[in-house]
Amino acid sequence: MSDTHVVVGAGGVGSILAQQLAESGKKVIVITRSGRGPKHALITNVAADASSVSALLAAAPESAAIYNCVNPPHYDKWAVEWPPLASAFLAYAEKTGAVLVTCSNLYGYGPTSGPLTEDLPLNGTWINSRVRADMWREAKRLHDEGVIRATEVRGSDYVSPGTQSRFGDRVVPVVKAGKQVQLLGELGQPHTWTAPADVAALMRIVALDERAWGKAWHVPSNAPKTQCEVVMDIAAALGISNPRVSSVPKPVVGLLRLFNPLIRELTNGNYMFDAPFIMDDSAARKTFKVAPTPWDVVIRDLVAAYK
Repeated sequence: MSDTHVVVGAGGVGSILAQQLAESGKKVIVITRSGRGPKHALITNVAADASSVSALLAAAPESAAIYNCVNPPHYDKWAVEWPPLASAFLAYAEKTGAVLVTCSNLYGYGPTSGPLTEDLPLNGTWINSRVRADMWREAKRLHDEGVIRATEVRGSDYVSPGTQSRFGDRVVPVVKAGKQVQLLGELGQPHTWTAPADVAALMRIVALDERAWGKAWHVPSNAPKTQCEVVMDIAAALGISNPRVSSVPKPVVGLLRLFNPLIRELTNGNYMFDAPFIMDDSAARKTFKVAPTPWDVVIRDLVAAYK
């Protein structure tokens, strides 16, 4: 078996995963459109088109595992941008024998009642939810037929710096400036939040554990918190009391939906915030003996990124 691991994508999860793999002594090839990625003696950064299996093979002719940490550039065009990427990953896994480990989310389940478990049907009702559900169905089918080996990790909404988190660029600098934070959806409903470092840690584990293959796994995450509670925790870490928080008025959201396709697609997932949205991660905890990064550390690291 090859001792090389291929990470495609160098966003929040991909960069952390590559670093974790390298620090554990693995040789890592990071593939991005730009060729830029994390720095480490065991990491090689390569520029390649991840939607081309020939490009993936040229960058890494063999590997123990390939990790799909891609983030397509246009959230409102997943139906067009994801299929060629997903097909290339499947073809690469088939040609090389590498385990395919996909970083996913909870969209595929669609609206549900009660805690989310991995055995729920994938009944996503909106475009992006169906895209993610279809990706796993095809990977699972090929795995069950013995064509590839595949597994998937699913996290809830991230708490991390940057634009991919509700609480990164949209919240921390605003709270620091003493301004009012505005968020989409209800502020008082409990919601599970996931740390990207915990996503990366689980991906690294399931890649080499046969018990994980052919299944999806929920990333160990901290106890649910409301959006308002998370902002309060961020403010406390910044030494600020009584931050101002409000929800974007629904008439305003409705108006934005008419003219902005990105907002329209984002708000298709409002059901995840308008009612309790709680992920059950007990399967991964019990099987792999893993736990999430402590909440205070997650918040501390988030705030530290903006100091």
